[in-house]
Amino acid sequence: MNSATDIVPDSERRGFIGALPPRLRPFASLMRLDRPIGTWLLYWPCAWSVALAGIGGRWGLFLWLALGAFAMRSAGCVYNDIIDRDLDGRVERTRQRPLASGRVSLESAWLLVAGLCLIGLVVLLQLKLAAAIVALLSIAPVAAYPFMKRITWWPQAWLGLVFSWGALVGWPAVTEALSWTPLLLWFGSVAWVIGYDTLYAIQDKEDDALVGVKSTARRLGDKAPLGVGVFYALAVLLWGAAVWSVRPDWIALLTLAPAALHLTNQALRADPNDGDLALELFRSNRMCGLLVFLAMLVVGLSAR
Repeated sequence: MNSATDIVPDSERRGFIGALPPRLRPFASLMRLDRPIGTWLLYWPCAWSVALAGIGGRWGLFLWLALGAFAMRSAGCVYNDIIDRDLDGRVERTRQRPLASGRVSLESAWLLVAGLCLIGLVVLLQLKLAAAIVALLSIAPVAAYPFMKRITWWPQAWLGLVFSWGALVGWPAVTEALSWTPLLLWFGSVAWVIGYDTLYAIQDKEDDALVGVKSTARRLGDKAPLGVGVFYALAVLLWGAAVWSVRPDWIALLTLAPAALHLTNQALRADPNDGDLALELFRSNRMCGLLVFLAMLVVGLSAR
């Protein structure tokens, strides 16, 4: 690693990745090991669903699903970089990514995807049959996601379908069946993802316009903060409906108040022309996920 052009500038010389042997750093970058926020955001809907289902004594599910979220988010990042390697090479923020810069071969990247999917398979084998089948059904929308920003102004909606899938897995992992409750939880999470990924896309608006990539941030323009607020409000309403389906009690709905306040603060602070603030607000959704988890845990355990 002899020059700044050999690295992804903001990550590979410091922190966890910087502590790795130089040969491993590009692969760690492909997996975004320095940016665990994506794993958290993929994990939380899984945890919410297990918690709202009452856990059923299967506390180990939280750890297994965390491992699955890490493996599949990492695999998804590598897969996205494989598909986007030409686009990444044309964008300043991403042109030094390992595949776009040629520091990792395409064959090695596919091997990494395969290895991470094997970890996912181990997790899959820990689930009840209904949950395993639902988890497998996510493969098609996951595979299609990288192409969505080329054909629709709403790739964030597709990401919502994918990143919220765990809400459909956690419930049957406990109950062995699907119901309206995890579907409501899933729809709420989809709205949440659209909101926070619109924030994330604000930082890339100019580059996306140059290469022809579509996003809700570009589509909504100066109204992006309003759009984020609308989707966050829809998320809270749907989460409330999921809570009500388990415990029809107004007091139970109050458990969502901290998360609702957190999301309201995000929407009010958002600035469509401030990418740094947008990234900060996006990352704060890790805490929002925790607040929703605590709400679902209280309701799930008290309803049983």
